[in-house]
Amino acid sequence: MKRESIFIIYRKKLLLWLLACAIIGLALYYGIDKKIIVFAAFIIGVFTELFVGIGALVAAIPLIGPMIIKIISIPIFWILNALGTLVSGIAIKKGYATELAKGRIMTLALLIGMIIGYIIGNLLPL
Repeated sequence: MKRESIFIIYRKKLLLWLLACAIIGLALYYGIDKKIIVFAAFIIGVFTELFVGIGALVAAIPLIGPMIIKIISIPIFWILNALGTLVSGIAIKKGYATELAKGRIMTLALLIGMIIGYIIGNLLPL
């Protein structure tokens, strides 16, 4: 089995990151509004998996890479959970309790389905 370098495996994502950084730098140089730049970078990052590529490169650093990824990712989930709770509280105050309950039930069903799929996938390997 041949071991490939992490840079060879993720060369497309690295080039995409360099291109994105160059475009952002040019946009800042020419005075484009920073809110537009952040929004465009976020949209491009979500649809091209740029964050996954940079996360994989950081995680590949021996010993400290996985810790860095955990330090970054865990607070993001806490923030998302807090925002969900805040939005739920506001929705209940405005009278959307039944719609909120339906959404929570659908989310719970999705999570249970994912857990069952994970268990079945581990019990019946391909």
